[in-house]
Amino acid sequence: MYKLAKYLKPFVSSILIAIVLLFIQAMTDLALPDYMSNIVNTGIQQGGIEDAVPKAIRKNQMEKLTIFMSEEDKEKVLNQYTLVDKKDTDYEKYVEDYPILKKEAIYVLKDSDKSKVEELNLIMGKSFLAVAGVDNMKSSAKNGLIDINGKKVPASTDLFMLFKNLPEDERLKINDDMNKKFAALGDNMIIQAAANSVKGEYKALGVDTDKIQSRYIGRTGIKMLLISLLSAVCIVMVGFFASRIAAGLARNLRKDVFKKVEGFSNAELDKFSTASLITRTTNDINQIQMLIVIMIRMIFYAPIIGVGGIIKAIAKSTSMSWIIAVAVITLLGLILIVFSVSLPKFKIVQKLVDRLNLVTRENLSGMMVIRAFNTQKFEEKRFDKANKDLTKTNLFVNRIMAVMFPSMMLIMNGVTLLIVWVGAHHIAQSSMQVGDMMAFMQYAMQIIFAFLMMSFMFIMIPRASVSAQRISEVLEVEPTIIDPEESKSFNEELKGVVEFKNVSFKYPGAEENMLKNISFKALPGETTAFIGATGSGKTTLINLILRFYDATEGEVIIDGVNVKEVNQHKLRDKIGYVPQKSSLFSGDIESNLRYANENASEEDLNRAIEIAQAKGFVEEKGQGLSLEISQGGTNVSGGQKQRLSIARAIVKNPEISIFDDSFSALDFKTDLELRKALKEKTGESTVLIVAQRIATIKNAEKIIVLDEGRIVGMGTHKELMENCETYKEIALSQLSKEELA
Repeated sequence: MYKLAKYLKPFVSSILIAIVLLFIQAMTDLALPDYMSNIVNTGIQQGGIEDAVPKAIRKNQMEKLTIFMSEEDKEKVLNQYTLVDKKDTDYEKYVEDYPILKKEAIYVLKDSDKSKVEELNLIMGKSFLAVAGVDNMKSSAKNGLIDINGKKVPASTDLFMLFKNLPEDERLKINDDMNKKFAALGDNMIIQAAANSVKGEYKALGVDTDKIQSRYIGRTGIKMLLISLLSAVCIVMVGFFASRIAAGLARNLRKDVFKKVEGFSNAELDKFSTASLITRTTNDINQIQMLIVIMIRMIFYAPIIGVGGIIKAIAKSTSMSWIIAVAVITLLGLILIVFSVSLPKFKIVQKLVDRLNLVTRENLSGMMVIRAFNTQKFEEKRFDKANKDLTKTNLFVNRIMAVMFPSMMLIMNGVTLLIVWVGAHHIAQSSMQVGDMMAFMQYAMQIIFAFLMMSFMFIMIPRASVSAQRISEVLEVEPTIIDPEESKSFNEELKGVVEFKNVSFKYPGAEENMLKNISFKALPGETTAFIGATGSGKTTLINLILRFYDATEGEVIIDGVNVKEVNQHKLRDKIGYVPQKSSLFSGDIESNLRYANENASEEDLNRAIEIAQAKGFVEEKGQGLSLEISQGGTNVSGGQKQRLSIARAIVKNPEISIFDDSFSALDFKTDLELRKALKEKTGESTVLIVAQRIATIKNAEKIIVLDEGRIVGMGTHKELMENCETYKEIALSQLSKEELA
């Protein structure tokens, strides 16, 4: 994978933007459980009362509270409150909010600054709990007596006055004992317990407490909605950037792979099957594209949400953090098992896709042969085997996935039950709030979900890494045929002189030379023909001229320059080539002819068609040059395809024309007329013809006879009939002595 990392360089800015958006999304997702916890704890259980510090409090209630405060705390509290009564200038301002002010004086909080409130929260909270505890003593009186630390006092006793009048040492001891009890509850539980007393105080003041609750829940709900909308926007934006990055990466990869393959010589093409190259350019790159989309969406998001979830969960309850640890260890174990089992299979899957593509391609391209020999059943079995092998491997991988996801859900549900069970005990012991337990549960789910996403990545990365390796194999291939650093120029005085000097050639990996010590010269204005038995090396020799392969020994020289010393583009610009297997491209006749020279005039196109003896069938169709050509030229006959291929080479008006067995599909009459027209219209060019038929090359100025890679005869038809036994055998096998005369 890292070998292809350089392809992400153009998208670094987009990736950074996506990471920032993912961070924002993660922060919003991590914030939502806290708000949900606040709604449960504060909005529902505390009636919307956020703190144990009321905004206003009755004077007599404040006096009760200060009984249970140290002098220092009492001073802090009273400094933050202002006493308001009927004589106060602010009376009218407060009486509407606190109707009780008509009857008695109240204390009003001077500053509702959060930091000041936080400073008073525990002080006021503990005092409210202490006052509530004293009130409970009265209600729990037995036989008209109240038990206070072993002392019995009448139920009618003013307990607050009693506590107030106690000696300072005794009062401090009682306060210390209460503080120790409160410490076991924890700060949050103290504030939550005190909130009910604050709510009671607000009711006594004449405040609508239902309105406080609904306002708090509504305000928190709106915040959650806005946060959810922000998260949704981030999700959409990340999806947009991830898709653009992945699509751009795939586009650049396809372009480079295609460009690389276009630069392959036949030696490199022999290393990869056509089906494999197609799979690598399509399926393998698609695998990487999908991985990039999911990776950007998950690989950055999952760690943020996972780590953030752990921090938040521990903040909610340190004592329950072991549940997260158990869940994470179980998940990692499951992921490692899946990873170790699935990785080898992913490597096999891509090879099986190659195999299936190969069989399919062979069947489609060879359909006529298959039908002619009635081998449909055999081919069906061959395809079925390739298909079943791929299906079997895919099913194996999918079964692992099918086991993994239910296992994940089992772990998630098990963790949920464990959190509820343990959390319920903490709630019963007043060491945890209900909302905090619910938030802890959500954070646990987020952590597990983060690992679920990472596990999904662990599954996709091996398959994509196999695909990346296969693409890298293509991109890393060093072409054996390369242009020289400094290209030489052709001799302008020589126009199409082709010379072989002691040329030998051996295919990569072969033990023996295919061509052995070949030497000849082909001159402009002449036709040089090559003939020989099948496998004698005719097409191989032609491939050396075009540099589809490079000679193993000796030199191939064109216009005085070794072909290895010139730019391939310049070399092939001099040559018009018609291959053994004629190939047309989808489009029309004009677009196929302009393939050779896009600037050719219509007159040049018509001239080429006329020379190639294609004018008759082109005009017969009635559409002229606009006649549509289907992919591969399947809507024209073999002979028509050959003539259009020849016309395409003529449009180029090359100095060297090569016809590699390009007249085999033509009847003798058309063959004769075409060669005659070629001689008349391209008399200045060097013409090289590979042929099987003696009639095609009989009038060539030079005929070269090949046998097992060696030249066994060279000369005119007449000379070879006299001096070359191999040529004579070929000739007599095709024509009578009278026809050969």
